[in-house]
Amino acid sequence: MIQDVLKEEELKDRLIALKKGQTTMELENQEQLVHSMLAHIGSIDSELRDTYIYSSFYEWILEKNLLDHRCLTELWDYSLNHLLVKGIGEKESDWVFTRSFTSLLVALILARDLQDNFLPKACIEDCQTKLLTYVTSEKDVRGYVPGKGWAHSVAHVSDAIDELVKNPKSLKTAYVDLLHALWSIYLQSDYVFIHNEDERLLVPIFAMLEQGLNQNEIIQIVQQMPFTIAVLKEQLSEEHYRIVLFNSKTLLKSFLIQTIHQPRYAVLHQSIATCLNENF
Repeated sequence: MIQDVLKEEELKDRLIALKKGQTTMELENQEQLVHSMLAHIGSIDSELRDTYIYSSFYEWILEKNLLDHRCLTELWDYSLNHLLVKGIGEKESDWVFTRSFTSLLVALILARDLQDNFLPKACIEDCQTKLLTYVTSEKDVRGYVPGKGWAHSVAHVSDAIDELVKNPKSLKTAYVDLLHALWSIYLQSDYVFIHNEDERLLVPIFAMLEQGLNQNEIIQIVQQMPFTIAVLKEQLSEEHYRIVLFNSKTLLKSFLIQTIHQPRYAVLHQSIATCLNENF
């Protein structure tokens, strides 16, 4: 799909001009702009990546509906089949920005599909499979990267899964696998989550609960947590064990807070409280 691509500086200048109203989409080569934005979606220039490429996609897809269904479908296919797997499995490489911001683009297209219903059910089901594979394969979970800005792969894929779950064409039978994949992120032992990843991760989990996920699926995971952590303690160094312990408790505490005044989650809330009181 990507052809006739602008260099980063020229792309930034063109997007700045559009933001400032110095030019209009009617006067621009829209196809070239979109191709260039996709080519540089993972730029390590955080201003270009966040302020201009992502925010422009947001504006054009959800606020102004400037991209038609044909264009969105092309973006969708290229994102899921190529960009979401760029450098997958690598740790601390710049490809994480491409994967992470691609998942945000997928979230935007899913949100637009919720309005317009232009993606076939088979596309939504394929997206479920690819996002699940992505979550289980992503090894770079850094939040803020000095000098390069937000990678935030955990938060961004959580946004995509939230939009996926809200789509009526998604398969509810996939919820349990998605739940386990998301929860497993917090059992990785290399990175301490300090950028509100827990709150973002819980958003799609609550969305699944709203759409019919049985609370018992989560309760079982929570009840197993002391055992899960005990097994990891035997397998990991003290440093890496402490990372898992901190991350897990942070997630559970956030979950506890968000269920405290919701009667429908009373049993779930109590299971979380019981787990935390076990002092694992």
